[in-house]
Amino acid sequence: MTLHASPAVPSTHSVDPLRWPDVAAVPRSSWMRTAVTERLLRRALGELPLRVRLPSGEQWGRGGPLMELHDPAAFHRRVGRFGLIGFGESYMAGEWDTPDPVGLLSVFAEHADRLLPPALQRLRHLWAPRKPAAERNTVAGSRAHISHHYDLSNELFALFLDETLSYSAGLFRSLPADQEALAPAQRRKVDHMLDLADVGPGTRLLEIGTGWGELALRAARRGAEVVSVTLSREQLDVARRRVEEAGLSDLVSVQLRDYRQVRGSFDAVVSVEMIEAVGAEHWPVYLGALDRLLVPGGRAALQAITMAHQRMLATRNTWTWIHKYIFPGGLIPSREALTRIAHEETALCLARYDRRGPHYAETLRLWRERFAEHTAEVSALGFDAVFRRMWDLYLAYSEAGFRTGYLDVQQLLFIKDGATAP
Repeated sequence: MTLHASPAVPSTHSVDPLRWPDVAAVPRSSWMRTAVTERLLRRALGELPLRVRLPSGEQWGRGGPLMELHDPAAFHRRVGRFGLIGFGESYMAGEWDTPDPVGLLSVFAEHADRLLPPALQRLRHLWAPRKPAAERNTVAGSRAHISHHYDLSNELFALFLDETLSYSAGLFRSLPADQEALAPAQRRKVDHMLDLADVGPGTRLLEIGTGWGELALRAARRGAEVVSVTLSREQLDVARRRVEEAGLSDLVSVQLRDYRQVRGSFDAVVSVEMIEAVGAEHWPVYLGALDRLLVPGGRAALQAITMAHQRMLATRNTWTWIHKYIFPGGLIPSREALTRIAHEETALCLARYDRRGPHYAETLRLWRERFAEHTAEVSALGFDAVFRRMWDLYLAYSEAGFRTGYLDVQQLLFIKDGATAP
């Protein structure tokens, strides 16, 4: 694996307090809380296969990826006050660093159950930050959440995505892969999803979550009649332009619309990595919408990031760094949860699933390489050093999750009325 150094460490004095208020200000914390946090971290990290190096030269850990603590006092105050949110904000502030973010975060993912004493883990509901009420995925809330991430800048995403502008796991012929394999892997993934849904000439297809239009274009080239819905205005503009330039406007309608507002009847639904933004309270609504919109025997092909069911249950109400800075309102489901809801509340039956976690890890590695190679262009777009470190941590965190199996990505085929897949 090719490793890339993290973006240059910014001075804490260079953090814009208006743009990054919780990064610019180290939280207040009592001497006792900070001391207890340091003691717990020293004990937990000291038993892991990593190295934590302090400015004094002192080291904790049993050897492995290096975590360089530049400002231990600030780090302990942030973690003691805000847990993993503080851990991420401390990185954004440049208070710690590592030459191998994926390796370091993989150690944390593999030993997640050892980072806290069992008593504290059992009391998670008392100390873990809870999701704010504002992050509920109402129609208006969902639109704001999607805009927070996907409307950052089309130019930003174009810098690290491939020519298909696909922002989801590719499907590679072999692993590991190189940059030249990324675009073919994305097209292979799209074609596989369309095959699962049996999309061909005359298929009435609904796509939930347009992205930048690649799937709708490939479905239309098969002769399908496509309605594609998105909540991102930035993606809407690009997807419509691509459809028009391809001469497929008679087959593809891209609409700014919530999945709950779609009406009509469809032979197939395809949705790639959109259900993670739905939220647990709306999973029945989402699957109910598929049930309502599909004809009898219709097929729904979903690509979904998933996690183990018990882990999902334990963390579903926790507000995380990813929620605060990357994907507000999101929750990664388990396959078991989706299957149970489909069975109990809809006429949808899970006919097939394929697990593709290693392919997502590879996709993220290639994205992170491309992002690192375009630091100057990202800066020129107006994204400061704190944003660049945030984005680098997000990509590394995600790659580590898939490499260790903490996260998975699955391609699920549901068929209405329990028809059997061929």
